[in-house]
Amino acid sequence: MNIQTHNINDTEIAEITSDQIIIQNVEDALDLLGNVYYQGFDRMILHQKNITIDFFDLKNKMAGEILQKFSTYRVRLAIVGDFSAFTSKSLKDFIYESNNGKQVNFVTSVEAAVAALK
Repeated sequence: MNIQTHNINDTEIAEITSDQIIIQNVEDALDLLGNVYYQGFDRMILHQKNITIDFFDLKNKMAGEILQKFSTYRVRLAIVGDFSAFTSKSLKDFIYESNNGKQVNFVTSVEAAVAALK
């Protein structure tokens, strides 16, 4: 796992990159959140490929639990990926609602993630 820093108008955003899935469960997300928060970041970019597919199945409540942790610690999050492959109406609604807020955004590029978090 690597952390790349994006500096936009004196705001630092941590982009997490890896060739592996780094969030398999809520505990992994909390560990990552703590690590990044400890390093002074309050904005993070994650890639869809680094999050278990289970996150995107809203029935198991994993997404809600993880995103609640980010909200509690006031760390804004952008998840970069291609979400068009998901057919669940509830997930599409969840993504839509998230993108209307400021805490969590689902975007298609790192550039869009940086723009959402700045």
